[in-house]
Amino acid sequence: MIKNLLATAIILFCLGASLPALAQKMSNSGGNSSKTELRFLEDIVVGVDAPAEVLPVKTFKNAIVDPIYNLTSAAGGAIEKASSLQFKFSLLLNTEVELIKNITLFNLIDEWLGKPYRYGGSTKKGIDCSAFVQLMYAGLFGVALPRTARDQFGATEKISKDELQEGDLVFFNTRGGVSHVGFYLQNNKFVHAASSGGVMVSDLNDEYWDKRFIGVRRHSKINADYFL
Repeated sequence: MIKNLLATAIILFCLGASLPALAQKMSNSGGNSSKTELRFLEDIVVGVDAPAEVLPVKTFKNAIVDPIYNLTSAAGGAIEKASSLQFKFSLLLNTEVELIKNITLFNLIDEWLGKPYRYGGSTKKGIDCSAFVQLMYAGLFGVALPRTARDQFGATEKISKDELQEGDLVFFNTRGGVSHVGFYLQNNKFVHAASSGGVMVSDLNDEYWDKRFIGVRRHSKINADYFL
C-alpha cells in the first residue's frame, strides 16, 4: 500500500513539472494546439490547398509575338515576323526565310503552283511556259512580253549565269531551239509551267534542265532595284 502511494506521488510530481513547459509551448503557437507549423524542403508546400508559386514575368521592350507560331523573341528588342508563305517558299527554294522578301512575287506564284500545263493555254485551267512568264511580267512589272518563248528570247538581253537575279528569264532547248522558258527566283531555282507537272519550281542543276539549258536573258526595264 505504501509502495502504491509512493508511485502515485512520483507520477503527480513529474506531471506538475512538465505542465508549465507545455503551457508555454501552447502559448507560443497562439493557444491552438490544432495548428502546427509545416516546414518542407526549401519551404515548398505540395498539396491541394497549397498556393501556386508566382514567378516574376520577364518582358522585353517592343517584343512582338509571332501570330503563326506564337513565339516571342527579344533579339534586338523585336522579331522579324515571317508568314506561312515565306516559310513555304523557303522550303521550296531551300533558302533562308529572311530571303523570301518579295511577298507580291511569291503570292502570285503561290496562286499558280500546281495549275495544269496546256500547250497554247493561258488560264488556270491550263497554261504553257511562255504564257506563264508573260503573265508574271505583266503582273509584277507591267511589262508586255511577246507570246512565244522564242520571241521572248529575242526581246531580252543576254547576261551571264553568274549575274542571275530574281525576275531574269532562263531558256531551254526541249524540242529543238528555244522551246522552253522559266522565271528565275533564287538559289538556282526557277518557276515555270512544265508539260510534266504544270506550274512548279525546279532547279537549274537538275540533270534534265542542266543538259537543255541555253542561257539567261534580262529585260531592259527590269533591274535589281525592283527587288530591294
